[in-house]
Amino acid sequence: MGIAEAASSGGVLEYMPKEIYPGIVINMQTLYMSWLTMAIVAIIVFAATRNIKEIPSGIQNLVEMFVEWLNGLMDNNMGVAGRRIAAPFVITLFLYLFVGNEIGMLPQIGVHLSSPTNDVNVPLALALMVSVTVYIYGVAQKGLIYFKHLIEPFAIMLPLNILEEVAKPVTMALRLFGNILAGEILLEVLYKLVPFLVPNVWIGFSLVIGFLQAFIFTMLTVIAIAPAFRSEQK
Repeated sequence: MGIAEAASSGGVLEYMPKEIYPGIVINMQTLYMSWLTMAIVAIIVFAATRNIKEIPSGIQNLVEMFVEWLNGLMDNNMGVAGRRIAAPFVITLFLYLFVGNEIGMLPQIGVHLSSPTNDVNVPLALALMVSVTVYIYGVAQKGLIYFKHLIEPFAIMLPLNILEEVAKPVTMALRLFGNILAGEILLEVLYKLVPFLVPNVWIGFSLVIGFLQAFIFTMLTVIAIAPAFRSEQK
């Protein structure tokens, strides 16, 4: 049995496609895992904020640690004013990616829970959402002059700059998709070849990879948004 066959039989590649209309197919497994990810994020945030204490502990302390860390990244790249505007979007994006990436890397408990980001449609949709958000922030802050960067340093660079704008979300999506899918496939294969010890070691490594991919995607988002607020940095 090859790697692809082993992964497919284990459920990593079983997206449960369903045609809801001629030519329109929805991957139900991806949809279910996206809903589960959003539910987990909502529960975590609710648990962290339902009884806020001046001296945080437990889940509140963990969430505040992530929020303060992300706020520091945004302060350094887009300034305090930019951070205040973009923080809800950036923090929500990171929490979704972090939880979504880790779901498929957890130990098997009878039912395989795959990461929603192991379906290329999800990373691509997130990357396109980031691109649209970047343009919205840019136009809101600077007006149509925001698009001046497309003809810099010379107007003749317009085609290349447009190509770069198209390539950014594609590369962001493929990087996230490739790393998460590869991690899940390898984990599934290890469970079949060496079911003891080795998969457990790889789980720890995969959880770190899931976090790093969430961080990289979020950091690239912050860097993309930053020029919209650059003139307001102190």
